Amino acid sequence: MTGTQEWRAAAKAHKRAMPMQRLVGNGMDPADAHELHRLADGGRPWDEAAEELGERNLARASAALAAGHTATAHGWYLFASACFRAGQVPLADAEPRKRKLYRRLIDAFGAAGALTEPAAEHLDLDTSAGIVSGWLLRPAGVTRPPVVVIVGGFDGWREEYHAGATYLLERGVAAFLADVPGQGESRLFHGSHMTLGVEKAFGAVATALRADGRLDDRVGIWGNSMGGYLAALAASAGQGYAACCINGGTVRPAEILDRYPRFIAKVRPLLGIDDPGQAHAAMERYRLTPERLARLRVPLLVLHGSPDRVFLAGNARALYDSAASPDKRWAEWPDGDHCLYNHSHEKHVIVADWFADRLRDSLAREGGR
Repeated sequence: MTGTQEWRAAAKAHKRAMPMQRLVGNGMDPADAHELHRLADGGRPWDEAAEELGERNLARASAALAAGHTATAHGWYLFASACFRAGQVPLADAEPRKRKLYRRLIDAFGAAGALTEPAAEHLDLDTSAGIVSGWLLRPAGVTRPPVVVIVGGFDGWREEYHAGATYLLERGVAAFLADVPGQGESRLFHGSHMTLGVEKAFGAVATALRADGRLDDRVGIWGNSMGGYLAALAASAGQGYAACCINGGTVRPAEILDRYPRFIAKVRPLLGIDDPGQAHAAMERYRLTPERLARLRVPLLVLHGSPDRVFLAGNARALYDSAASPDKRWAEWPDGDHCLYNHSHEKHVIVADWFADRLRDSLAREGGR
């Protein structure tokens, strides 16, 4: 393969993994998303192009702050973080640039969070299953709001779900964006990997949030992609969650390897297992059996796209059907892509309203706490 063929193939692969709807739906400025794809098509390395766009947004944020435009600076910091986030995705953990870009995305996100009221808080929770690193976001003007833990999957990590968290904040519900063992900051900077028993990490998170006197003790969980599997795992383990939403999830995360065997490159660092065969065998042990799901009894919302080829709709439906929740809802989009990136606003309002109905509004009916 020639050099030209190589960068064209790389650009095609990156654009397939991070299409416009995913980039924009998860917080990137549409102009930056279009420019990133254009630069990649022109031969610019994906990570370099994304970093350049992020640096441009940081400069805009600094200029806005100097002019006293705090709200404008907040937006540019978030867009900068989104660019750095997109840039690090295709890089291997062993590449120093991955950690560099990831640190820059954390710093930019933190700079944005420092400009909100209340300010976003960075938390590291040491659990028996490994470190959980996250951002606590609280709604303005709400005393002791309930909170929803938001978690992603193989390579869609916490800051990517900030856009959805804002819908919760608008409805008076707090959000905890979490990197659990094997994901994001928890893996790259704390060396935590996912192991069987990862639900214990979610139990520790729920316990820590309930112990925070600024929050109500009702905690929900919202999992996206493989995070949907994790959310169901946590909710069925009796780990203190009052409601569970699964977006683009499955009963068996290893199913992605049936169709895309090269995806083992994402599985290996998640589990901390170098050998591909061993990593595949280990991933097969992560399953939600009907017996396990019979213990999932909290309110449940499951969303999926019919054409999803990452996790098949039938496997998400199996999760829904086996769950014992007396209050459960299934929503399927005939044209929905994986995690419904192409129905971002509709997805977010459905999820946020659902959590508000089951967490915040139930408190109001009881007179609060």
